[in-house]
Amino acid sequence: MEAMEEGFLAKILCGDGSKDIPVGQPIAIVVESEEEIAEFKDYKVAAGGASSSSPPKKEAALKEEAPKDESAKSSSNQSAPELPKSEQTVSANDRVFASPAARKIAEENNVSLTNLQGTGPNRRIIEADVEEFLGSGTAVAPQKPSEKPIQSLDFTDIPNTQIRRITAQRLLLSKQTIPHYYLTVDTQVDSLLALRSKLNNLQEASSGKRISINDFVLKAAAMALRKVPECNSSWNDDYIRQFHNVNISVAVQTDFGLLVPVVRDADKKGLAAIADDVKTLADKAKKNSLKPTDYEGGTFTVSNLGGPFGVKQFCAIINPPQACILAVGTTDKRVVRDLDGGFTTSTYMSVTLSCDHRVVDGAIGARWLGAFKSYIEDPVTLIL
Repeated sequence: MEAMEEGFLAKILCGDGSKDIPVGQPIAIVVESEEEIAEFKDYKVAAGGASSSSPPKKEAALKEEAPKDESAKSSSNQSAPELPKSEQTVSANDRVFASPAARKIAEENNVSLTNLQGTGPNRRIIEADVEEFLGSGTAVAPQKPSEKPIQSLDFTDIPNTQIRRITAQRLLLSKQTIPHYYLTVDTQVDSLLALRSKLNNLQEASSGKRISINDFVLKAAAMALRKVPECNSSWNDDYIRQFHNVNISVAVQTDFGLLVPVVRDADKKGLAAIADDVKTLADKAKKNSLKPTDYEGGTFTVSNLGGPFGVKQFCAIINPPQACILAVGTTDKRVVRDLDGGFTTSTYMSVTLSCDHRVVDGAIGARWLGAFKSYIEDPVTLIL
């Protein structure tokens, strides 16, 4: 049990397991100083709660002096006005005596015990003293740490354009309603780079437009959609719509926002025709002169942050109501083993396919990536 006073345990009168202890019978003796412990060595409690030996002389002396102390205290209180509690102080070397319960309540209410006058034995502060102090309304409220004023930030509010608002709405709709999953493969593009170099030499000789790696990607994606038409689809609550046209939306970043013009029937066009369409649509997008027929009707999207920005790999957000989008990373050289057991360098490109799991199961998405990889790594099949 908790003792209401501080001190030293001089003697245990009723040990562990004691039963039928009368009400009011002492169970232990607590003294103020350690030197007093020896005085209670032979102290016993007889039946009925009376001690079997006379109390120590010091204790008896204290009892005899108690009435005098009380009368002296009363006389002192009458002769000298009591100081306000707020003016009572304790020097740094003085010890404040208080019961554990009083200390706990004072700590919980942020009350300094030096502000209180004890009414317990030897002016010890007891629980009632703290409660009286709190009830008087003079308790000191906890002081909050001083907070430095936050320096105001400089900023500029940029109004959202219509394109930006529409893009935000569609992408938010996509992430909230479409269960995305992602598949990534590395494609070896050494053969593609060699073929591209030869084709561009022919294009320059005939004053044609140069063919980019992204043009190969668009053509390979279109051919893979022909092989795996499940990825060329969109979700409806009662059915999945599978498109017969392969229209590739191409993400283009402009000063007005993100636009996605469409290369129509990309599976039926050659690399040179795709290159012409992409350059024409990109120029119109940057001038903000696209017509609805230029950006409506896409069935699959390609987003390339590798060539223009050097991004190695990323996951794109599906462009609803489409079911898939391909994120294309940059090319990088890697050290690989050759056929003779030695080492050589090879160029790779990472691509990540984002799929709507309602429409495209994981195995279907993997099959599409396999078809795309085969076209990229054997690019001659794209021009046959």
